[in-house]
Amino acid sequence: METRSNHVLVGAVVLILLAVLAIFTVWIARLNGSTEKEYDIFFKQAVDGLAKGSAVSYSGVPTGQVKEIALWKPDPQFVRVRITVNRDTPVLQGTTATIQGSFTGPSTVSLDGGIKGRPEIVCPEPDTASECPFGVPVIPTKAGGIGAILNSAPQLLERLSTLTERLTGLLTDKNQASIAGILENTNRLTDALADRGPEIAATLAQTRVAIQQAGDAAQSIGQLAQTTNGVLAEDVKPAMANLNKAIQSAQQSAETLNGAIGDARPGLQTFSRQTIPEANKLVRDLRITAQALSSIAEKVDQQGASSLIGRQRLPDYEGK
Repeated sequence: METRSNHVLVGAVVLILLAVLAIFTVWIARLNGSTEKEYDIFFKQAVDGLAKGSAVSYSGVPTGQVKEIALWKPDPQFVRVRITVNRDTPVLQGTTATIQGSFTGPSTVSLDGGIKGRPEIVCPEPDTASECPFGVPVIPTKAGGIGAILNSAPQLLERLSTLTERLTGLLTDKNQASIAGILENTNRLTDALADRGPEIAATLAQTRVAIQQAGDAAQSIGQLAQTTNGVLAEDVKPAMANLNKAIQSAQQSAETLNGAIGDARPGLQTFSRQTIPEANKLVRDLRITAQALSSIAEKVDQQGASSLIGRQRLPDYEGK
């Protein structure tokens, strides 16, 4: 009976020790976890040389390591890299992540660009699904370093290959002969120019003289223009002033004439309406009077002055 009770006691002590060990392990894990921060980085490029456990540095100072690398299922072009950094690492807004490749060792994740005074990168409370797809803050990326060069290497090699093919097509035998002819003609032209050197120098000298003469002519034209302006200012302006005065006088005379015509218009209308008809009537009366006087004069001439006093004699009666 005592042996069985001892076994039970030993088993209970072992269980208690295992529970204490488990609690201690969990506490240590939490303690270690509380000293680190996790972030996700989405690289839209190849992450060659980067592996789980690769170093993470901030401005060149080692501060953490890569915890996980996986493709992002919503868009396979992106590679999700989960990193852990020390709690005191200033991952502020403006911080970016790049992959620093190396030809002699594994690649690393480099963080830099944090702006002093900015808050840390955290997941927003209202909408964590879009800003933090996996529940941790996301650090933006930028291309740079050897990784960017290695990513663009295939395109660069393709362009170099295309350029090589085009140069090969350009440097055919026919084109080489054409280029040789062009160079030969260039040499001939150079020799001809060298032979014509003295003539070219003389031509340049004459050109210099012509340019100087053109400058003198331009200066003379400028002086003539100034003289012309002076003549216009001294002679033409007074004449224009006199002409303006004459025009003003003519305008005043025209206005005076218009006034006189306006004043004489009522008299002219009266003359045309009353005087002219009376004058016409007087002329008719004078015409009638003249006819009567002519008749009297003729009568006196034929019958004498007694014809104006006595009655007209009857003709003698003759009996049958």
